[in-house]
Amino acid sequence: MREFKNPQNMGRIDDADGVGTVGNPVCGDMLRLFIKVKDDKIVDIKVETFGCVAAIATSSMTTQMAMGMTIEEAKTITRKMVADALDGLPPHKMHCSNLAAEALQKAIEDYESKTQGEKKAEKRP
Repeated sequence: MREFKNPQNMGRIDDADGVGTVGNPVCGDMLRLFIKVKDDKIVDIKVETFGCVAAIATSSMTTQMAMGMTIEEAKTITRKMVADALDGLPPHKMHCSNLAAEALQKAIEDYESKTQGEKKAEKRP
């Protein structure tokens, strides 16, 4: 309840290095997660969440867990880790924690696809 009542890192990053958008059509939860990366570390992270109490809480916790991590470290964040950091979730709400971790992974994939394109362009003569 603490994370729901006082969520952290809510909002958007207009010049984000990576963006991940996910949704669950069954419950209607939607989220978009933004990351800013410098020297392979997540230096800023924000999330826009439309959903239930658990979706908001897990979004907040996921951003707090990922802040300051390297990209490789952030890739290891799982829905179980997020739920454990919140001292558990009711079984029928576990799909919400999956959304936050999944959005983070999609934002990382977006960032990596952009940076791989830049690296290829730098190598061209």
